[in-house]
Amino acid sequence: MATRYYISLPDGARARGSDPELSFTAQSGAAFAGELQDALRTDTLFERWRMKQDEPDEVDPSLGATDPNATVQGEQRDLHIDLVVTSTIPGSVLKQRLRLLAGNEWELRNVTAA
Repeated sequence: MATRYYISLPDGARARGSDPELSFTAQSGAAFAGELQDALRTDTLFERWRMKQDEPDEVDPSLGATDPNATVQGEQRDLHIDLVVTSTIPGSVLKQRLRLLAGNEWELRNVTAA
């Protein structure tokens, strides 16, 4: 069952994770949406993060969940970015990916059934 997540990036310029190799590089609402959508549809971001761990083979494989049908819509208002994610990805995995991409510069505003 798909879930819809409403996410806010209060300041897109500050929405960067602690590791530049894993964080957002986007500058616009559409670009943020595209990067997050890719992080949910493929395991590319997860695998880059996993290989940076001390024991990559011991990482919980459930953190690598993907949803090839995930969609992310992005809208920008000045510095503020609103993202609407529709996905079957578990909320814990979505949050982990957002922390990698945006650090602590994001807010989960609402969650609904899709």
